[in-house]
Formats: sequence, C-alpha cells, structure tokens
Amino acid sequence: MSQKAAAELLRLPASTLSDLLHRSIQRLREGHRIRGLKTIGIDEISYHRGHKYATLVYDLERSCVVWIAHGKGREAIDRFFDEALSDYQKARIRVACCDMSQTYIGAIEAHCPNATLVLDRFHIVKALNEAVDEVRKEQWRQATQADRKALKGMRWLLYRHSSTRTRRDTQSLKALDKHNRRIYRAWRLKEEFEQFWNYKATWAAERFLKRWVKSALLSRLEPMRHFVRTLKRHQQAVVAFIDTRITNAIAEGINRIVRMVKNRASGYRHLEAFSDMIYLTVGDVDLPEQIPARFRTL
Repeated sequence: MSQKAAAELLRLPASTLSDLLHRSIQRLREGHRIRGLKTIGIDEISYHRGHKYATLVYDLERSCVVWIAHGKGREAIDRFFDEALSDYQKARIRVACCDMSQTYIGAIEAHCPNATLVLDRFHIVKALNEAVDEVRKEQWRQATQADRKALKGMRWLLYRHSSTRTRRDTQSLKALDKHNRRIYRAWRLKEEFEQFWNYKATWAAERFLKRWVKSALLSRLEPMRHFVRTLKRHQQAVVAFIDTRITNAIAEGINRIVRMVKNRASGYRHLEAFSDMIYLTVGDVDLPEQIPARFRTL
C-alpha cells in the first residue's frame, strides 16, 4: 500500500502521514547500533528522475538494509564505515560483495582488514554480456545489407542463458558460425565461461579460468580482451565466489522491493522520505507490535 492510499484510508493528509512516519522511523533509529554484521553487500539505486542516487549497504545474512546515504561514490561509502561502524565492527566483517567498481573495492579494502572481497556474479555476467554485445555492434556496423538479415534479432539471443533457450534459439546461434565467425567466437566464449560458476574447488576454478583467459586473448576480439583485463585485475575476488558462494542476489531481491516502493510513489524528490519507506519495508529496524497480543483476533 502506498503512503497516499494509507493516508486516504486513515483520512489524514498525505503530508501528515509522511511526517508521522518520518518521526517514528527517526525515533526507532535513535541510538540504533548495527549488530552482528559479518557479510555485507553494497549497491546504488536511483530514487528520482534527474539521476539522483542513494547508496545502500545490506546485511546479506539477515536480508535487510542497514544503511542509506545520499549520492554514490567513495565519499558515500566512507561515511558508512566512519559513522556507522566502530573499528571492532569493521574488523568483524568477513565477506564483502560488490560490483567491479573501483570505488567500492577501494573502500572495502581500506576499511575491512579481515574481509574477503567477492565480486558479484550478476555484475560479472553483465560485463561479459556487454563485451559480447560490443562485438555484435561492431560486426553490425561493418555488415552489408544482406548480411544484416542474418544478424537481425540476435541481440537478446546472445544474452540468453543456456537454461532458458529453446532448441530453435540454439540452432540460430550455431548458424552464426557460417554467417559471422567473430560474433560466434564471442558467444562461444560466453557459453564456456558459464562453467566457471559450477566449480566447487578453487584450484579447479583457477585452472579453468587460466585456460579460458588464454582462449579469450587469442580470439582477436578487443571487447573480449578488455573484459579479460578487468577479470585479471580482480581475479582473486572473482575466484572468491567458489569458496564463499556469496552473491548480491539477496541485495538484488531487496532492490526489487525498493523499486516497487519507489514506483508506487512515482519516485521521491527527497531521500529522507524514500529512506523512511525503505527502513519500514526492508530495513534493520525493530518495529514494535502495533496491536497488543490480548486484543488480537485469532
């Protein structure tokens, strides 16, 4: 239920309900300490048109948002570690998951001395898909009108995971071997990389990665080479997934709820109002029972 609908139900002005909610959340968070934080995720989300962003920090073990800050970038992350956590709490963080942004990586390395950095699987796959798509775009620009007919509609097929493809989809992709070998090579490399996530032993994953990197570098596809260079820079954090099996999937699930909150209100002009709703729905807030047990109906 949106704030507007709740205000109508309670026969209150929307501004009054918003003010009551803000004061209630503020009261609950006064003196609030983040407890037992061992596995964190960091991400950002847009909350209003005009590129207004908020940085969110998640407790991935308890599946909740523990901190929200205006803006994105190193300054926003540093504020979380400096203002919300003590040195003891920072030392207790064991795993930190984020995307390949050097901003996040640098902050985690600076503030969490005992944390294993894990690059999020979703963002690695996204970067690989983008590299394949860059190859497709290059070939599309160079293709003749006749060749473009064979490439039409390939974009989403190239993105699609093997588990969701039909037999017809697979046949269309294999036909690229005849129509455009460069796109076909990029797609085959993407397909082979999927095996990485299934390994259970770090040594086996590292061996696979070494072979795959060599193949990608020999492919003569610059977007794939660029992806490999990024991968090699953060190889330890990529391989860390094998031991921890940690991803930002929980954070992405929470983000879906956060986006629903935003869409119900058609965006928020001010971060304070947006933060109140996030803390209310998926936040690290101990909400008191609204109805005493003796008055509840069974």
